[in-house]
Amino acid sequence: MAKKPLISAVSMVMMLGAVLAGCGGGGSGDNGAGSPVSPPRATGPATSPPSPSGPPRFTADIKKVSRPDLKYSWREGCPVPVSGLRAIDMNHWGMDGKVHNGRLIVNASAAEELTGVFHKLFDRKYPIARMEPVDKYRGSDFDSIEANNTSAFNCRQATGSGSWSQHAYGLAVDINPCENPYVSADGTISHKDCVKYKDRSLDVPGLIHRGDKTVQAFADIGWGWGGNWTGVKDYQHFSSNGR
Repeated sequence: MAKKPLISAVSMVMMLGAVLAGCGGGGSGDNGAGSPVSPPRATGPATSPPSPSGPPRFTADIKKVSRPDLKYSWREGCPVPVSGLRAIDMNHWGMDGKVHNGRLIVNASAAEELTGVFHKLFDRKYPIARMEPVDKYRGSDFDSIEANNTSAFNCRQATGSGSWSQHAYGLAVDINPCENPYVSADGTISHKDCVKYKDRSLDVPGLIHRGDKTVQAFADIGWGWGGNWTGVKDYQHFSSNGR
């Protein structure tokens, strides 16, 4: 009779050990063999950050620029001072279906509205091949077009004219200049890789059609499209005065 309490005490110790192990109460030596423990549930409003797998969102930052930023595209005598220009650093959809970062140099007075335009283009997943200041091409409009580069400010004269281009004011944007080429009155296109896009009935990424959502996005801020010109057609070109 004296041994019965001893057996009960041992059994109780063994049972207590099993309970502790089943609650995940082991320390650093826990080998994870027990059942997983559910984390506590939050009772307040959800404040978790957006899932990394969610759709990309448009981002933009308007910044001041300095003379070194415009080494080739600005010079003394330009119709707008450096202080009158801004850089819009923003993301955009590329021809590869991925989101890329770009920079557009524009007139300070138009920076906010243009940011809104490119926000619309982003939301519609309009693809842009690349977006770099023309200074990446030493101020060469020709080389920028050859690279199919979307750009804005460049202190130069209008093509075939002795007067300032709207680009010299930062009040014009050229978008996907290969898919949307400059076509002379005689039908000439200066960039051989872009000649095929003279056919405006093509349905290809980046090609702008009359009255489409890209044209409308610029029209919403009062900007005109070079594709509406008579004679010469500048399908890449949008400007504040329509020229």
